[in-house]
Amino acid sequence: MGVTESADITAERGPEGTRATKGYGEERGSASVRAAHGGVPRRQPAREPAARTYAHALPVVPVRARGLTIEGADGRRYLDCTSGAGALALGHNHPVVLEAIHGVLDSGAPLHAPGLATPVEDAFTTELWRTLPPGLADHARVRFCGPAGTDAVQAAFALVRAATGRSGMLAFTGAHHGTAGNAPEAAEAAETFADVAGARVTRLPYPQDFRCPFGVGGEHGAELAARWTESLLDDARPGTPRPAGMIVEPVQDEGGVVPAPDGWMRRMREITAARSIPLIADEAQTGVGRTGRFWAVEHSGVVPDVMVLSKAVGGSLPLAVVVHRDDLDVPGPDGRVGTFRGNQLAMAAGTATLSYVRENRLAERAEALGARVLGRLRELWQRFPCVGDVRGRGLMVGVELVGPEGAPAGSTPRPAAPALAAAVRRECLRRGLIVGLGGHHAAVVRLLPPLTITDEQVDAVLDRLVDAVAAVCSTHPSTEGD
Repeated sequence: MGVTESADITAERGPEGTRATKGYGEERGSASVRAAHGGVPRRQPAREPAARTYAHALPVVPVRARGLTIEGADGRRYLDCTSGAGALALGHNHPVVLEAIHGVLDSGAPLHAPGLATPVEDAFTTELWRTLPPGLADHARVRFCGPAGTDAVQAAFALVRAATGRSGMLAFTGAHHGTAGNAPEAAEAAETFADVAGARVTRLPYPQDFRCPFGVGGEHGAELAARWTESLLDDARPGTPRPAGMIVEPVQDEGGVVPAPDGWMRRMREITAARSIPLIADEAQTGVGRTGRFWAVEHSGVVPDVMVLSKAVGGSLPLAVVVHRDDLDVPGPDGRVGTFRGNQLAMAAGTATLSYVRENRLAERAEALGARVLGRLRELWQRFPCVGDVRGRGLMVGVELVGPEGAPAGSTPRPAAPALAAAVRRECLRRGLIVGLGGHHAAVVRLLPPLTITDEQVDAVLDRLVDAVAAVCSTHPSTEGD
């Protein structure tokens, strides 16, 4: 079977076969489908809380999906560049994933076996081990959590606290490590906060070029961030215990698609290793080939002590695991967290996904396509002042929108413009393209297409996004370039 699926290429072509870069989605749904599901957009707001985001901002009622394409109840087809919040590495309903799920269903095997060794679980861990960074795979253990990344983060915290006998944790500004309780999230900039297990978590500066916390960016900004971390750890009062661990995202996706500099990642590894602080890499968003390596830590050559894995690792179904060094495996209560940690369908789908990405070298393809996408989108940055930054790694790409007010060019970046980003998303939807938003102010348009996206589909996505940005920025006062 080839790397990409051709069945949904028609999603980006109009009735005459030309790419529908400015169209409104192909009208293909039957009248019966529209009649059966037409009331969903009206009923949903009355039944679900106002806190919902996707359904209110993206009024699409999906009835079929394949690869990059979603077909709505209204008959329109959309190119989905959210990939189920990153969970669909192979896109919607990939044949190898469906085959794996049907295999378990047809076998009569248990669908749920928490804490029990099964052939399905053994196949998953065997494939997982084939993908792990060598320095970790040689001395690793795995803990199954369920069913989300939040559960895995909590399990990782409990693991390092038990192994070190310490309680405090280090995290970074802009981070998103889950949604339960007070798990580290991207929304607040407080220096410390309590996690769900009662530990104190200290936030540290996360380096980036566009909105550098020290105002300099580049290698100098990354070095200042590293020195800040060293100073915090070494200037503690006598008798103050060191933290139990440090958790870091190699790319902050929810935080605005901000890749960590490779040199800074290596400094974090050196700083934590020298002080016997376990380093936790949160690869929930970045794993399984998304950034151009199978695991994003491989860009920097860093081998973490613990890896948090979810989203794509379950092949579109709920699954979360913690992989860690075997010397952190201290005796104690069962480290497997959650009732639904034995989801056999998710393990089978995850095995199929891991194997397909590895065998078809989709990580390498993501790196090449990502460079192409960034190159095209940086033309927007040159054309429109309302495009403040274009950044990303592999097929994890962000476009930050900024307002006309603020400091002159070349100094502090202009303020984030969430209203412009929301307008771009609406214009994308009108053109049959689904994108996400992220960043501290929700001013970053995010692209997370499946790793199976074709070259032709990449062109369609870029044409529609560029057209949407141009439509918004050209009509906004003081944002059109010279």
